[in-house]
Amino acid sequence: MNNLVCSRCEKKFSLNDRIWRCECGGSLDIHFEGQFPIDDIKKRKHTLWRYREAIPIQNDSNIISFDEGFTPLLKMDFGGKLIFIKQDYLFPTGSFKDRGAAVLISKMKELGVKKVVEDSSGNAGCAVAAYCARAYIDCEIFVPESTVPGKLTQIQLYGAHLNRIPGSREDTAHAAIKAAEKNYYASHYWNPFFIHGTKTFAFEVCEQLEWRSPDSVVLPIGNGSLLLGAYTGFNELLSAHIIDRLPRFIGIQSEGCAPVAEAFKKNLNEIPTIDKKKTIAEGIAIAEPTRGLQILEAVRKTGGEVITVNDSEIIRSLTEMCKRGFFMEPTSAATIAGMKKYLKKSTTAEKIVSTITGHGLKTTEKMAMLLNE
Repeated sequence: MNNLVCSRCEKKFSLNDRIWRCECGGSLDIHFEGQFPIDDIKKRKHTLWRYREAIPIQNDSNIISFDEGFTPLLKMDFGGKLIFIKQDYLFPTGSFKDRGAAVLISKMKELGVKKVVEDSSGNAGCAVAAYCARAYIDCEIFVPESTVPGKLTQIQLYGAHLNRIPGSREDTAHAAIKAAEKNYYASHYWNPFFIHGTKTFAFEVCEQLEWRSPDSVVLPIGNGSLLLGAYTGFNELLSAHIIDRLPRFIGIQSEGCAPVAEAFKKNLNEIPTIDKKKTIAEGIAIAEPTRGLQILEAVRKTGGEVITVNDSEIIRSLTEMCKRGFFMEPTSAATIAGMKKYLKKSTTAEKIVSTITGHGLKTTEKMAMLLNE
């Protein structure tokens, strides 16, 4: 049962094979059966590693951790409706990407990997660089030339080698894949161990709701690492008979870059080529999501939908949330804006969970510019 499996040709590999993609070019998934000994879990530290039996790391000695996880799940009032907001901007590097990096880099240590490469619009690069620093693994991060200075500084101060790539976010990904011909690719969207870190979002939400599933989860879609992780996590909880149904998955994209929304709206079975436009939500501006069809499948199988928001709606939600004491980056505000749109069609009794994914201190320059405008 515990294997790497190609999503295209279904070839199986060992979890200890140093591969991040199948020979046929297909992305890899982990077929893994998590265990949830609830009585034992309740006695453990409040970190994401309390779900140890559901995380595919073999030996505890390989775990790389800052005691991250178990972020607060806060009730907030939106127009008279109480919504649960997961505070994932409170992770050590300031974003939910620490969930994936903790598990991925722990696996890299377990495999004896000495150097990794990663591409990112900022947050994933920060997370991978931080955990590599703690694991004493060399790290090379590829970012778009337009990445905000705060995130670049963070990556460099962790000791990673930084490569600024001219052009689009997709150009950055291509440069990293080229570099991965010589070094292991610690990708937050290609590498399935990252997704088996972000799945702990589902475990924590379920436990914080007294081991029950919410009715709906509203999550951002860029490369989809959080949505796919949560989908994986809730499915594992369902298979273990901890919950009796999956929540509905509501994905949020920016109007300026919404390939999954386009596929959902037109009922396509492929992710279309889009005309990508500039958006303030740079963290989810992914025109060619590697796991786009898997994202689409998760939304469709749970009876969900994909909602788009424009920059004006994002800025309005950003301003509103900051005035309520939540200093988040603009990409996080896109999720809140989408969640508010979803509320208009939700039922009165529906239990809805959403999230704040990244801290505003990571994009101080952009936030100051918005304030001046």
